[in-house]
This record gives sequence, C-alpha cells and structure tokens, in this order.
Amino acid sequence: MLGQRIAHPPSTKFDEDFEIPAAKRLKRFDSTDSLSLLHQEDESYDDSPRPYTRRTEIADSEAESDDDEEGIPRASQTALESALPPVKTDKEAIAEYEATRAAEIDLDFKDRLGQRKWIQGKSSIYVDAFFLALETVLDEESHLFDEAELAVFQKWRDLSYEGQYLYVRLFLRKTAAWHRINRLKYYGDVADLNAAVEELLQVHCLPAATATERIAPGEAEPPKDTVLEDTFAFADSSTDHIDSLEEASSLLLLEELKTLAKEAKVQGRNKQELLRALRKTSQKQGGLGWSGLKRCDTEESMKSEQPLDCDEETSLPDGLGTNRDSHFIRKILATTGPCIRLSSAALKLFERVHLVFYRSTEWTEKSLTTIILARISRRNFPEYMVSRSNNIFPSRSTLLEFEASIRTQFAVDTVLEFSGTVTKGGLQKVKAIFEEVYPRWLTILISEQQKEDRVYESGEGAYLRRFSPAWVYTRIVHKGTSILGRFKEHKREHQILCELLNQHLFHAARRGAWYQRKALLEEHYMWALSPSDDCRNEEAQKKHWKRIALGTCQDGLQDRECHLIYHHDLQKRISKLERQLNVPKRLQHDFGHVRLAKPIERFVEGTRVEKERTPSRNGRRSSTSGSDPSNTRRGAKTIWLDPLEDNGECSVEAMCLSFYRSEGWKGYHSEGGIIRTLFGYLFYDVLFTYIPNVFQTAFQTCPLDLHTDAFYPSRFSEINARLNAISNGEGVDILKRVYEKEKERQTCVVGIDWGFEIEDLVEIVKCFEGEALSTICKVMAQEYQQRGGGIPDLFLWDRGRGKVMFAEVKSENDRLSDTQRLWIDVLSGAGVKVELCNAVAREVIVK
Repeated sequence: MLGQRIAHPPSTKFDEDFEIPAAKRLKRFDSTDSLSLLHQEDESYDDSPRPYTRRTEIADSEAESDDDEEGIPRASQTALESALPPVKTDKEAIAEYEATRAAEIDLDFKDRLGQRKWIQGKSSIYVDAFFLALETVLDEESHLFDEAELAVFQKWRDLSYEGQYLYVRLFLRKTAAWHRINRLKYYGDVADLNAAVEELLQVHCLPAATATERIAPGEAEPPKDTVLEDTFAFADSSTDHIDSLEEASSLLLLEELKTLAKEAKVQGRNKQELLRALRKTSQKQGGLGWSGLKRCDTEESMKSEQPLDCDEETSLPDGLGTNRDSHFIRKILATTGPCIRLSSAALKLFERVHLVFYRSTEWTEKSLTTIILARISRRNFPEYMVSRSNNIFPSRSTLLEFEASIRTQFAVDTVLEFSGTVTKGGLQKVKAIFEEVYPRWLTILISEQQKEDRVYESGEGAYLRRFSPAWVYTRIVHKGTSILGRFKEHKREHQILCELLNQHLFHAARRGAWYQRKALLEEHYMWALSPSDDCRNEEAQKKHWKRIALGTCQDGLQDRECHLIYHHDLQKRISKLERQLNVPKRLQHDFGHVRLAKPIERFVEGTRVEKERTPSRNGRRSSTSGSDPSNTRRGAKTIWLDPLEDNGECSVEAMCLSFYRSEGWKGYHSEGGIIRTLFGYLFYDVLFTYIPNVFQTAFQTCPLDLHTDAFYPSRFSEINARLNAISNGEGVDILKRVYEKEKERQTCVVGIDWGFEIEDLVEIVKCFEGEALSTICKVMAQEYQQRGGGIPDLFLWDRGRGKVMFAEVKSENDRLSDTQRLWIDVLSGAGVKVELCNAVAREVIVK
C-alpha cells in the first residue's frame, strides 16, 4: 500500500486547468523530484498502520485451497517477522517438532510452551500461541477492554479444544470469507467437525458494557457488524446470512460455476466473466418465487434447527422471489453444502488483541508461531535488554480511536492508490476526510508534545508514537496537502506544510519532501497569494518570496531529521535561487564536493542462450527470435555462457562479473548483501543499544524500529559517533572486534551473512574511503527498509589500487528502476564509482 519518475516536471504544471490524470503505475519508492514527491505519493516510507491484514498462510494439506483474493495489496514482512530469525515455519516443521516432543501428560499452555510438548488432537502450537497473545494482553493491558469483551474472552476459554482449534485455524485464513464445512478437513485435530462447528455457531448472551466515548473524525459510524450487541456467536451460518447471489456465487469453484452457467445459458472466458454474466441474467429474468423453500424437502427437515444435517437446499430470506436470484442461490447452496465464517464482531475483537500483543496492525500465521519456533530453535541471539511497555495505549478510547483512524486511512488509500485513475470526485472525497481529520490532528499534536516533554526522555517514545492516532492523522494530512495542490489551494497547502514541519514527532522521514514542496510553493506561487506589505511591485514580491524559499532549503539541509536522499534536490534549488537573486559569487554555496557523477556506461559482449518454448494451447510455438530484444519479455531473466567457467550456463550478472574479474577486480554478485553485512558489523552495538519498547522478545535479530523512521532519531548521538569513527578510518577495527566476538556463536543479526570471508570484508573496508562508507551507512541507518533494495548488482574492489566500484547489470530488455537510480545517485554523491554494465549478445544460441 507503491517507482516514479526522476525528471522534474515544470512547476507551471500547477497553473493548468484541472484534469483527470492519466493512469500510472503504483508508487513503490521515493523520487528525488521536488514536485512529484507529494503529488505522486511515495509509499516507500509508508509503514503507517494498516487495516488488520493476513497474508500468505502456512501450507495446510488438510485445508481447502482458496483462490487468492484480488485487488488486495500484498504487504511486506511485519515488524515482528522482520526482527525474528528466519526459522523454518512450514507445516512439516511444526508437525515434526510436535511429534518429537509429544508426551502423554496434561499440561496447560504455559507448561507446553516451556517444555515444548504438544499432542495431536489434544494440544496445538497454534492454539497455544493464540492463548499466549490473549493471556499476555489480559495480564498487562486488560484496561483496554470492557465487560462485554472480557466475557467474550471467557467464552472462548470455555470452548472445547476442538472448537478453539477450528476457530484459530479459521482466524488465520481468509477470515472474511465463507468456508465450506465439508472441505475443512482438520481430521488430525478435530475428530467431530460438526460438533466443533455447532459450538462456534452457538449464541451467547453478553453483559451490558460501560459506554466509551467515540472519537473518529472521517468515520461517521463504525463498520457494520463490528460492534458487540447483547448476544454474539463466534461464527455465522450460511443458512442465516447468505442472502445475495453475489455472495453465494463467490463460493463456487470454476467447474461448479461452469455447470451453473450452462444451465443459465450464459458464457464467459473466465470465472469473473461467468460470475458477472450470471448475476446480470439473474437480475433481468423473473423467477418462480422459491423464497419459502427450505434446504430439505421433508416436513421434518423444515422444522429442524440443525442446518448441518441437511445437504440439499437452503432457506432464503423473504423478498428474493421477484427474480431468479432465489433459484440460483438455492442451487449454489445445494452444491456447496453448509458453510461457516467467523462472526465479524468477535473477529475484530481478537484482531484488537493481536494489535496490542504484536504492536503491529499486520500479522500472519507465521507471526503467531514464529515467537515459539524462535524460542525452541537452537540459535544464538545478541545480548540486549528486553523491554515490553504495558502503556502502549493509555486508555480504551485511545485504542478505539486508533482503530478508527486506520480504517479512515485505508479509505483514503483506496481512493488514491487502489482504484485506478483518481477522479475529481475521488479527490473531493479525500479532501472532505482531510477537513474532518485536520482539527483533531492539531489537538492531539499538543497533547503528544506535552507527553513527550513530561514522560519520555532521549526519544524513548519514538516507536510507541506509531500507535498514536496522530501518527495516522499526520499521514492523512500529508496526503491532504497534495489534494490541496491539485485544487490549486496553494496558500492553504503552504500553511499545512508549515504546520507539518513545525512538529517533530510524526513521520520524520517525510520532512525532506515537505521542505521541497514548501520551497517550490514559495518560489512560484506565494508572491501572488500572500504579498508582502514591504514590497511595492511584482518583481519585488517575487524576490521576497524567493529569499524565503532559499531560507527553507537551507533549513532543510540543516535539519538533522531531513534524510540524506533529499539533500541533492535542496542543493540544486539553492544554487538556482542564488543565481536568480544575484547573490555575489563569494557568498553563494558551493556544492561541488557532492555533485553527482553520471554512471559510466560499459558494454560487455557475450553469448546468450534462448530456450525453445513449449507449444502453447493453440499449438503455436513462441520461441524468442534470436537478436531481437523486443521479443523478450521486459525484466525476464536471461541465460548466458560464462567464458571463465568452460562456457557453462549462468546469469547475466555472473557473466559480467567474470568480465570484471578478467580485468583484475575481485567481486560478488550480492545485490546489497555486502552493504547490509558491513552495516550489521559496523553498527552491531548501535543496533542493540537499549531503547525502551523495541525489544519485545529475547529472540530478535534487530530492534523493532530498525525498519521505521524512528530508528535514526532515537539513536542520533550513537549513530553520528559511529559515522565519525568510520570516517576516521576505524572501520576495520570495529569489524574485526565484532567478528572475533560473534563469529564462533554465529549470532543471528540482521543483514550479517557469516558466509562472507573476513579477509574479503577487511579488504573492502580498507578500499573504501572513510567518508564514502560513512555516507552509505548513514543512508542505511535513516532508511534501512526502503534502501535495502536497489543497490547495484555487483560489488567490486581492487586491493592493489585501493578502489571499490559498483556495477548495475542490464541485459537488452532491462531498464533501471527508480530505486536503482536513487542508489546510483547516493553512491556517486559519496564519491564511489558506479558503472552501468550493458550486456550485449554477440551471439544467440537456441537450445
């Protein structure tokens, strides 16, 4: 939830009449473009909380294979998963461990976790992990839940093991979807599936709960069915809740849908087209009024209250007999049999528990088990102080407002990023949300600053601030500024940007973008929108505001929270403004020492191998024509022959690496592995410096905030001290010290690959100029997650000449991505040589 262009568009673009923009690809990484940074939203910093998300689940041979949900963006690893080691977490690993540790004794979940003992059909690592999250939260932060919610938790504890197991397994799957009961084949752990389903469908009464003040700007009412009523059930039955053809038809497999489509005499080339055609014809044709029919034909079955015992047809709500919907729904449910889904209200409540436990709005099945698997793995972890704060949310109302703010943010993202071309109506909708959020944002900013001044010291609250509604509101306000610019409300946009820059608590990674946009507005628009009383004519007004823009750029360069990647654009604007203002040459800034050098282009010839493709369904062969790169899919991997390895087949990167080795260079095809390893060595003790709240378990390979913009400001003095040491040539000593201490233990540390030879790493650090290595490490410290990718493919060094070089390899059908261009700029600005190595096919062999 994400490449953009590097070239600067003309600033006069904003004087044009409003037009619906052309569709563009989703943003993923930052551009250094001062104009596009805000108007083409960069989501590389978008680690803001998201609606609760589950992604890929552990393979389950006994579970049904659902089709992937379409239109839902796939996110990266969660903060917890990124901090934990890469343990084996597939089903076979869990089953193998449970089998080897099983013992025929009764233990509670804490004992099982401690003694590592599970028995199939009696206990499960999934249920125990679920219990661990629930009990930890209730022990430490029960004040976040009211009487009714605590009653739901007790009802869940009272479920049988099989009911708990079924609920947890469904909780970890596509929880918004219906599941066919006859395909839930958890035979190993659920002996009586129907009884477990009935237990989840049972309705329970809840006590009256104390009302909590609801603050949710941008959201008039909470989503339907997410609030607990007087009664609740853990799951819903298809008999009572499926009342539309759209919902029912989504349950069908492709072959089942084809059969129904044949009866309805509709056609389509794929599942989506068949569904659309079926729904369309259903609305057009009148039905026979079957809405009163039951699932079974007998009088006894019509009176039965046990829907699981019926296999034929399902009762339907009133009002569906006016068209053929009722007929098709009846046919579909007869095909699928009874279905079950988790009840939304209880589901959202347990998601809230996991939000509090994992300190994250995203988790997967892997998240639920990784802590346990990390605990039982025989691995060595760094030594650090574990600190789990129990005041992440000061009150229940703050937690509920945080949840509502996430939903509001998602509504904004849906309009701007996940709905194709943004229309004027969509922009107006987002602007309305911004106007509702803005006053509340200002209010919370004051309280959060007071909290920072009174409660926290040395930036220890930086990570916890991510769970304040103000964190989410700041991102919405940030997006609102771009909308104001689109509607040419530049004066108001300038005001909001000033307010964003005046606060230093939220989204520090965006400060560079705010400085850039503010300076642009001051240079081009503010002279006409906010004229100064001291200037008598238009030219004087323009100069006045250009001087202000110059000051804004200088402030950006002096702001320690303004990330290094923005400095080049700010420096370019300063140079331009100083020329326009006729600043004397001796007083102008000289940025010659950081002037970017274009990468040197090199062409390496080799032999490319084309694999003859198998015939397609229409019987045609689609082999790639020899030397015509247009016939090869862009971005596809190509196969080459390596002349230094007896013409063995290899990747294009390996072929180019062999060329450089023949030129006297040593090197790795590491794609950033060397840089991440060096950063892990050189910043080992900085990574594990005590910062409250970022070490939640004893099994982490890095602090939780490493992948956020809270990492750098929380350790500003330690990081700068280490950067100075590296600049002064102490890198080799630091590297050797960490190697001697941790190599034997093979300590799990983020980024470090113990497979690299220490002799090579020492040579590399010696070949680096201290300032250059320090600059690269600073970029990694400021934006570890965003800048982990895009580093050139090949890392090369020459011990004799004391030089290092990066090479980005491209074959004929490749091009540079935006993040690769950014890294080339960073490396060039640091004085490191970068080459763009173009692989050219001298000969093409078809095999």
